Amino acid sequence: MRSLSARGVGVLLLAVGTLGAAQAQPSEGPPGHGPEVVPYLSLGWGDPPEPTGLMRATGVDGFSFAFVLSAGRCEPRWDGTRPLTGGGDERAVRAVRDAGGEPVVSFGGGGGRTLERDCPDARSLAAAYRRVIRTYGLRAIDVDIEASAYKSATARRKTIGALKRVRAARPGLRISVTVPSLRSGPEGVLIAEAARAGFAPDVWTVMPFAFGERPKEQAAKEDMARSTLRAAEGLKARLRQAYGYGDAEAYAHSGISTMNGITGHQEVITPRDFRTIARYARGHGLGRLAFWSVNRDRPCGARPYPAEDRCSGLSQRPWEFTRAITGTARRA
Repeated sequence: MRSLSARGVGVLLLAVGTLGAAQAQPSEGPPGHGPEVVPYLSLGWGDPPEPTGLMRATGVDGFSFAFVLSAGRCEPRWDGTRPLTGGGDERAVRAVRDAGGEPVVSFGGGGGRTLERDCPDARSLAAAYRRVIRTYGLRAIDVDIEASAYKSATARRKTIGALKRVRAARPGLRISVTVPSLRSGPEGVLIAEAARAGFAPDVWTVMPFAFGERPKEQAAKEDMARSTLRAAEGLKARLRQAYGYGDAEAYAHSGISTMNGITGHQEVITPRDFRTIARYARGHGLGRLAFWSVNRDRPCGARPYPAEDRCSGLSQRPWEFTRAITGTARRA
């Protein structure tokens, strides 16, 4: 995931720049408004909040429901275990739409068996994506490709090929691809491969946290808002090089997916950091803003919940991070 040097990334991206721009087109061009705000919500982990009540309390647009994984073969299931229909996942997705929100289904993530690895080829992976899209009548999906799926050249090619097939079958579908990031931005290998293959998602989203390059005591002192904005600028530069975008178009096809509270690497991301990130996203016309996760958007209190599970690990008001990125005032 972090094997290319910055110089190597630049050379690789410059080699495919104008070719990718000529071939790859997103579904409907860059959006003309502020970012889509769709934080992650997991219904199989961490005492999940009720989504429509959270929408009313915070003004959030909707959620990225996480994650659709593999059941050990090329069969999509929630967390690799729960069926797509007949359970709480289906009811929650449909309830968010009925409440006027945007349900986004996210595939992949950092753990478990992924469709991107277990489906044998791009055709079968595309069929798995389309099955989920049809089941919920989705207008948007997110593919979070990290860990072993990101490191595997075979899985990367398969994912790009599958998303090209999905785009051809459903040209109006909004597609985001979420990737790991260094402080300087993503490595760019997947972006370069996608551009070379003629595929441009609507949004490339970086995850600028869990850098893991410093001792934990140093990580806790890092200015995470500054590191996040630096990573977003790095993403913009990669997109300019790979697709030939101008600045405004590159920003419109960029997204940020951060983490709230104390990360697994002991970085500390505060509500104030979220407000800085949100101002940047709105001011630069980014296409997507998310975080992991609303399950963690509450104080831990006296109960011994780990910060990676049901709470942020920080002193905060309930849903303070979600309100910070939506720009809504505290509600009684």
